[in-house]
Amino acid sequence: MASDTYDVITVGGGLGGSALAKAMAEHGARVLVLERERHFKDRVRGEQMHPWGVAEAKALGIYELLRTTCGHELPWWDAYLGLVQTGHRNLVTTTPQQAPEFSFYHPAMQEVVLQAAADAGAAVHRGAVVRDVKREGLPTVVVEREGRVEEIRARLVVGADGRTSTVRKWADFVVRRDPERRLISGVLFEDMPVPEEVSYFVANPRIGQGVPLFPQGQGRVRAYLIHERHTSRRFQGEADLPHFIAESIRTGAPAEFYANARAAGPLATFEGADTWVEHPYQAGIVLIGDAAASSDPSFGEGLSLTVRDARALRDQLLSHEDWEAAGHAYAEEHDRYYGALHTVTGWFGQILYESGPEAEARRAKAMPLIAQDGSRVPDHLFSGPDLPLDESVRRRFFGEP
Repeated sequence: MASDTYDVITVGGGLGGSALAKAMAEHGARVLVLERERHFKDRVRGEQMHPWGVAEAKALGIYELLRTTCGHELPWWDAYLGLVQTGHRNLVTTTPQQAPEFSFYHPAMQEVVLQAAADAGAAVHRGAVVRDVKREGLPTVVVEREGRVEEIRARLVVGADGRTSTVRKWADFVVRRDPERRLISGVLFEDMPVPEEVSYFVANPRIGQGVPLFPQGQGRVRAYLIHERHTSRRFQGEADLPHFIAESIRTGAPAEFYANARAAGPLATFEGADTWVEHPYQAGIVLIGDAAASSDPSFGEGLSLTVRDARALRDQLLSHEDWEAAGHAYAEEHDRYYGALHTVTGWFGQILYESGPEAEARRAKAMPLIAQDGSRVPDHLFSGPDLPLDESVRRRFFGEP
């Protein structure tokens, strides 16, 4: 192999790209990480993993590193329907992974995992702008860095560059997209008195809104508002903060949480629709994280899905000498577990957020039965996409005979 050829190039040095780079470098692969940003900053991205994602992070060898540097464990999940509490769950004792929710400040997490990749032996180029990915022969990345353009080859190019992935575009992957139904807005607060061991979630199906709150320790809380696209405004910038808070309180979040809270970052709003690629591998180019499938952030599966992708791809690469076979095996596995999450989050969207007479009738049938027997609720959001999933699970959730 030529000296200017890598085993793996990851385009993107976020959670997925850096975790994969670290894992492959630890097993002797020659790895290059290309990261556009010289300094990571708050862009209101996901900052919480469900217990099944925690297990994947442990399998990748990054969980303890995150926990001891920037992470915050949240063993309790408190759920409300409007003002009525419907759950106070210890996730450590009630999930197969025996793990908590896990939160962190996203820019700090990125720095930690990218440095871990470098410490494992991966080359890391920051301020590197990828201009193209060529597919003739070995995949070739065209990258501009410090005013110089070069072409770098690899056995495998990994698109880990997010939901607007340019690698995906250059490789001609076909992107599928759900209809636009919801928006999700978020901001980081300081001095917000949410209990620091609790993830707090209130849903208000009557108005199609939800409020997830994830403490990060020392009074810092990432606060979100889920709202319907067709009836709501976008919240963007400091001037919209009072409206964001008012809608969060209208949804059912306690007003006292917001009374003295101070914004410690930008307020931004994003589309909630899933986007995904079927079979995210072809001819030496593979997609992971949001580039492969961006799950509706209303359900908080994105980071867990990203670490599952990195772990699943690592395992396939290490178990196959033929990386073409490994890439296809990963893509088939990805389609299965992402498909399960896509199905389940669709069900939850129908129960929690859809409005109108049909949605109200659906809830009137399902909710009383769920109140009597909480096991009717599929636990895939917390416990992962490998749980059984079939028509009987759906019918039980919706209270159908």
